[in-house]
This record gives sequence, C-alpha cells and structure tokens, in this order.
Amino acid sequence: MKIPSSELILNPDGSIYHLNLRPENIADTIITVGDQDRVEKVTSLFDEIVFSTQKREFKTQTGYYKGKKLTVISTGIGIDNIDIVMNELDALVNIDLKTREIKKELKSLNIIRIGTSGGIQTEVPLDHFVMGKAGIGFDGLIHYYKHENVLNTEATIKLNAHLRLNSGKPTAYVVDASDKLTRLFEGKKGVYSGYTGTNLGFYGPQNRTLRLGLSDPSFIDQLVEFEFNGYKVSNLEMESSAIYAMSKLLGHHAVSMNAIIANRSTKEFSKDPKASVKSLIRFVLDSLTEQ
Repeated sequence: MKIPSSELILNPDGSIYHLNLRPENIADTIITVGDQDRVEKVTSLFDEIVFSTQKREFKTQTGYYKGKKLTVISTGIGIDNIDIVMNELDALVNIDLKTREIKKELKSLNIIRIGTSGGIQTEVPLDHFVMGKAGIGFDGLIHYYKHENVLNTEATIKLNAHLRLNSGKPTAYVVDASDKLTRLFEGKKGVYSGYTGTNLGFYGPQNRTLRLGLSDPSFIDQLVEFEFNGYKVSNLEMESSAIYAMSKLLGHHAVSMNAIIANRSTKEFSKDPKASVKSLIRFVLDSLTEQ
C-alpha cells in the first residue's frame, strides 16, 4: 500500500522533507546532537567526511572515524524535533521512497545521543558522563502512538505512584535504553548510569523559575527520591526519552550520553563545559570503534 504524498513528504530531488536526506546519505550508526554547531565538533575528529547538508536546524554530516562509517545529525532542541528526526530517519531505511511502500525487510539503526545535561543527584560530579539506562518522559509524545510492549511497565507504574504532580500534566513513562548499546559505555571510568528525565522545556518544566511561579515546586525533590532496580533519576534534559520511545516503536537501538555541566542539587555549573563536551565526544567515538 502506497503512503500518500501528504503523509510522506519528499523534496523535488527525492530527499525526505525536513532532513533533506536520501537513503545513501546516512550510515547505520547515527550520532544525534542538539546544537547544529556541535555537528562539526564531532566530525572534526573524523578521518574523512563524505557527505554534508543542512536544512533549517537539521545539519547532517556523514564520514569515517577509524574506519567506521558514522552519521552525525543535529536535532535542535525538544521532543517535537525528535518526532520529526526519528520518523524521517526510519523512513530513509525502511520505506522505499520511490514506490512509497514499506520494505519487507526492516533495518535497525544504532542511535547515540551526545548531549549536555543538568544532574540532580549530589553524587553525580560535574564534568562526568551520564549514560541513560532508561529515559523518563514527561513530554507525552509516546501517548500519540500505539505503544504496547514498549514501556518499562513496572518502573512506569512505580514512578507515577511515587510522583505527586499537578494532575493536568501528561502521565510520565519509562523506556529502557538498548542493551546492545549500553554495553558499550556502562561501567567505564567517569560514566554514571542512571535514569535520564526528559522535559517539555528548560525553565518551568525543569523546575527553574525566574519570574513565574511553579505548579509543582517539589518536582526535583520527588525525582531525587525515586529509585528503581538500583538506578536513580540522575539528570534532566529535553530529548532522550523521546529518542528511546521512538526507537523502541520503530525497532531501532538507542542510548543517550550526557556531559553533566550543571548540578541542580549543589547549584554548581561547570567551569569549562566546552571541554566536558569535547571529552564526551572523543569518548563516544572511541567506544563505538574499539571493538
């Protein structure tokens, strides 16, 4: 059955609408970053860049690092962009763009997020790395899709029973990271494994307040207290749970790696966040190619 042009939108050159990519432009392993300027901070370490494009905030470069083909793409900020990026990346590998039909044999991509984040546990040091063992979504994206057998049901039930949030907010959900990808990073020096919370915004949704009051002023304290199977909620950011959820739904592997440049509990901020990000980039690239 062909997918209508109103649903699968292509550019005149046959590339996917928002990302401006064709299937041959991407690798099977994809690194996502939020900031478009961070793409070249990753690919500057590559041995070779074979493809580059940009449309809006979506900048993509594909090349080789120590002989491994990798794609780096910027998503911009927020889960709405993640919905676009994940659907269009999947379309590139699992839909025949010429016939507009879903392929009989589906491919799984490896998706690794490199980001910055604020820690909420006192024991998570500045400038260390957090690997999101699971993503906690406060964004509501997954509720727009059928999502049977995608959530960590036990953790989701326990989390919502623990939280005492304003009833008008979306129901929180927990999605596990890919075991295949977490094995590349977990247990290594400087890596803290925890649950990564994903929020709808930077200020109120993450309990920051400048002039406006908060509906749930104890939100972070509640998260700090939550624990499941030995893992605590380690950090807050704005993309990971959506990446995890969409990856699970579409049959891809995903993990999120964040440099902790702020600690909300200790009120500290990194003295050199750029160095922390650079170190994380090198760490992820080397971990992907050390096998």
